[in-house]
Amino acid sequence: MEVILKQDVEKLGHQGDVVKVAEGYGRNYLLPKKLAIEATAANKAVIEQMKAAAVRRIAREKTDAESLAKQFDGVTVTFTRRAGESNQLFGSVTTSDIATELEHKGFKLDRRKLSLVEPIKTTGDFKVALKLHRDVTVDIPVHVAKEAEVAAQ
Repeated sequence: MEVILKQDVEKLGHQGDVVKVAEGYGRNYLLPKKLAIEATAANKAVIEQMKAAAVRRIAREKTDAESLAKQFDGVTVTFTRRAGESNQLFGSVTTSDIATELEHKGFKLDRRKLSLVEPIKTTGDFKVALKLHRDVTVDIPVHVAKEAEVAAQ
């Protein structure tokens, strides 16, 4: 089955792409969720108009993301957590913790835009990638300190 993607679908394609998918995937997932439309001759003509509008929209979103990325310059997120002798945390620092801390600093964003391979479970300095746009990614420094170290300072 050939479909035209109405939105970017991870590991499948970008908006406006004509892709060949399994019948069940198209009929049971992509079409009901309005992520795609069937690739007919009429829909292919409509998609050309959508592509032109999408190019303008993507350019605007990219400039917005780049201006937002400049606001993240110099922003560091610091956490103090209880840790054992080997600097192993009792618990972990997750993307939702980082997103909450960024909200306290005035940045409203979705935690799913933060890329963390696995939760942070040790003290130290880390870089967390924040994907603002397909082409715009910002590394945010995250510092995790031991509670006893902070109290001593």
